[in-house]
Amino acid sequence: TFLNELTLTICLSVRNNFDMDAELFDLAKQFIPKGYVDQAAQSKNQRQKLYRNLLQHKKLPETGWDDLTIETFLNELTLTICLSVRNNFDMDAELFDLAKQFIPKGYVDQAAQSKNQRQKLYRNLLQHKKLPETGWDDLTIETFLNELTMMDSNNFLENVGLGEREGRVYSSLVAKRNYQFSHGIGKSGDILADQPKAPGSSLLQKLTHHLALDAFRIAGLRATSCIILPCATGLSITMTLLALKSQKPDAKYVLWPRIDQKTCLKCIITAGLIPIVIENIKEGDELRTDMTTMENRMKEIGIPNILCVLATTSCFAPRTPDKVVDIAKLCKENNVFHVINNAYGVGSYKISEMISDAHRMGRIDAIIQSTDKNFMVPVGTAIVVSLGKDDLINRISTLYPGRGSSSGIIDLFITLMSMGSRGYKALLDERKAIFVEFRDQMKNFAEKIGERLLETKNNPISFAMTLDTFEDPMSLAGYFFARQVSGSRIVPRHEKKTICGIEFQGYGSHVTDYGSIYLNAAASFGITREEVKIFFQRFEKIIKAHKKDREKAKSKSSDVQLESQLEKHST
Repeated sequence: TFLNELTLTICLSVRNNFDMDAELFDLAKQFIPKGYVDQAAQSKNQRQKLYRNLLQHKKLPETGWDDLTIETFLNELTLTICLSVRNNFDMDAELFDLAKQFIPKGYVDQAAQSKNQRQKLYRNLLQHKKLPETGWDDLTIETFLNELTMMDSNNFLENVGLGEREGRVYSSLVAKRNYQFSHGIGKSGDILADQPKAPGSSLLQKLTHHLALDAFRIAGLRATSCIILPCATGLSITMTLLALKSQKPDAKYVLWPRIDQKTCLKCIITAGLIPIVIENIKEGDELRTDMTTMENRMKEIGIPNILCVLATTSCFAPRTPDKVVDIAKLCKENNVFHVINNAYGVGSYKISEMISDAHRMGRIDAIIQSTDKNFMVPVGTAIVVSLGKDDLINRISTLYPGRGSSSGIIDLFITLMSMGSRGYKALLDERKAIFVEFRDQMKNFAEKIGERLLETKNNPISFAMTLDTFEDPMSLAGYFFARQVSGSRIVPRHEKKTICGIEFQGYGSHVTDYGSIYLNAAASFGITREEVKIFFQRFEKIIKAHKKDREKAKSKSSDVQLESQLEKHST
């Protein structure tokens, strides 16, 4: 009988709704206005009525149910049947009693017990606003998202949409890819504002912000507030600079310790500001911030004309993170804004500690980091973090023009809930351990082939080795590319490049002339020991292939010269 009912359900369509009792609806009001929650609760009651009718009458409903409901309903039934988890059929006590018409009481009671366990997970998430210690499985997260999306008006059973933006999606594939979230985030005047039509989306956005703050805490950065922007790191830096500019409209200069990455420069130009390049200085093998020049430029330009210092913490060796503690002290003394480009620095405890020390001893206004590099999600969002300057986060939020895509929010929520606090910390610890192992192996490998590892102890993510013994070392880049080794860089010595009208000598090496060509690599968040192992295996093959090809080229060149000489002699 139960299987017959299951077959019947497949022919139907169901809409599920956010699985929470009255207490959980009350908890939701911490995130979104009461009126929005009440409307979602009303939609829940309509859906409960559908479940009740199906179980009571055991007949096809007059109007078919849509795909999302079928999928969610089947997921819930599967979980109840297998008793494998943390979710179960969304029914109150009355519906559980009705279920006993189909399956034995003992099975239903066991499923009810499972329901209570899942309710507890939801309650803990909404109450504590922190990552669960143990990550949730995929089916649980997917079901939770389906329940949240049912709170949005475009998924209400009886909604009639007469506006210009009603969350309509033509393709079922697109709708499924986005878990039926189609309203995006924010409103036209504020990217963090709640949406009357989309309480589920609004709740997801705010909850994800809390989870991100908890992740930063685990990484060693105790942020007080943050904003997840639906744009990548560069544009998020631009948004931050524009928000600061609104507070100091006459200032037009940004002091920028040189880092040879186009985005870092373009984000200043896009904000309508003028970058003042502070060249790095070489200390041993390391490229470090020239604090003397920075202080002198501040005096020359004048404090009223300087908007901020834009420092960088995550970079490729031999450049090291900027001296953010010293910069923070200088900015505090001169009342200058201090912004940190922390693109992929969250994965390093040492960088988080460095930023925390800078905040304690000086001034930091905003820290911007990528989500794809720090949390292993697709490119598309970045997080601006405040360590007490919460008013700046509000300025950025109200400055953002229009709504934004919720895709990045969904990705980050899924990923963080999959990891859990224990899983995320384990990845941080693993990256730190692999960095040390990778660096030591690189040192041994370099010595084995007559090169040396550059001493860059202040860079906790990247390292570099010389290529002095190689003939035409720049040609190695093609060998790495052909053998599918990505990310490592062969850095030239005398590259000239003009970016946004500014000419750079030695572009790529962060300095006019480093003195040698080198190869660098990084142990970034998510790297595995298997990748390191394969890298060295392929590096050995590359060296052999490169040497062989150079010898062939020399031999061919000698033959051509000989033929030329013989032809000349015979003539």
